[in-house]
Amino acid sequence: MNKLQYINSLLILIVLWMPTYSWAKTKLFYLTLENNVFTPSELKIPAKEKVKLIIHNKDDKAEEFDSFDLNREKMLFPHKKAVIFIGPLLPGKYEYFGEYNPNSARGIIIVEVSNAN
Repeated sequence: MNKLQYINSLLILIVLWMPTYSWAKTKLFYLTLENNVFTPSELKIPAKEKVKLIIHNKDDKAEEFDSFDLNREKMLFPHKKAVIFIGPLLPGKYEYFGEYNPNSARGIIIVEVSNAN
């Protein structure tokens, strides 16, 4: 293999690796919906980072995750997990609720500046 072929092969590997690398950097956060209540009711995430929120609906009925603050809504099917990407966000508090049970299915996402930043 000559030098040019080696460099081309290396570049191809880097290009194929990059999407995997950027996905792997995305931090994961979890919410659970059970008995029409989100747990934890307060979830802290880092500021200025895109994060992956995984919500597990353990109830027998569907619910809809709604947040005007986050500009997100997502159907949560019974006994299934749903994924929502949020951010990057500025520090602050972002409320969310369940559309079908807004009095009990409520929570807040607290976006904080990490000490590591």
